[in-house]
Amino acid sequence: MAHSLPIGDFARATHLSIKTLRHYHRVGLLEPADVDQFTGHRRYTTEQIPAAQVIRRFRALDMPIEEIRGVLAAPDITARNELIAAHLSRLEEGLSRTQHAVAALRDLLDNPAGPQRAAISHRSVGPARAAAISTVVDAADLGPWLSGAIGELQAVVTAPAGPPGGIYATDLFASERGQATVFIPSGGPVRPVGRVEELVVPAAELAVIVHAGPHDGVDRAYGALATHVTQHALAIDGPIREYYLAGRHDTPDEAAWRTEIGWPIFQTGSE
Repeated sequence: MAHSLPIGDFARATHLSIKTLRHYHRVGLLEPADVDQFTGHRRYTTEQIPAAQVIRRFRALDMPIEEIRGVLAAPDITARNELIAAHLSRLEEGLSRTQHAVAALRDLLDNPAGPQRAAISHRSVGPARAAAISTVVDAADLGPWLSGAIGELQAVVTAPAGPPGGIYATDLFASERGQATVFIPSGGPVRPVGRVEELVVPAAELAVIVHAGPHDGVDRAYGALATHVTQHALAIDGPIREYYLAGRHDTPDEAAWRTEIGWPIFQTGSE
């Protein structure tokens, strides 16, 4: 048999503050069993305590109110568990990003000099026929777009003449939106299919460095390159290039990923 509790006692029973309970009432997440029409005082029942406890734990896991409402209204256990599992997966992804960020920060504090400049070399790159996908993209969407584009290109280029690469306009870094082109060199003609078209990747003079590991730490390699070309007065206007020597399409082991970054310069040779 359910027993009625005033909002203060219900708050003590559930460890949800009166302010929080009022908010949950307003948004329709946890409505009181009764509201006095004259005083506005809210009353809950003991049968509502388990639901309140579930809500409290989901909110502690940063589950949005709309998703909690969906869990509570799920038609069966399978549907409910699918919603919960999806949120837990997002939490795990967020935890992984946090761990990567913490590790990168510790490395930055322990090794402020960053990548060794001895690892930077100069190279002349000739023109190359390639299959390519090009578009204007937001910087925040670049990672998923790049992954999808490389997969699409790999389905078209069955005999690549080199690793996948990318060409990125300065606006993409400076304004968080700009032209991006991803390509895979091809030894023969490229037949346009869907977004894929043939492109002759232009020749370039580049200062290059190889970044090891996931892409979220690539800024340190960029910083080392910028320092190098600036100190040697080599920099010229032009898009940045990246070559994906090993990435998510090759191995799930992020520690094995290798990205070669090329900064445009006006001369080549050892420094």
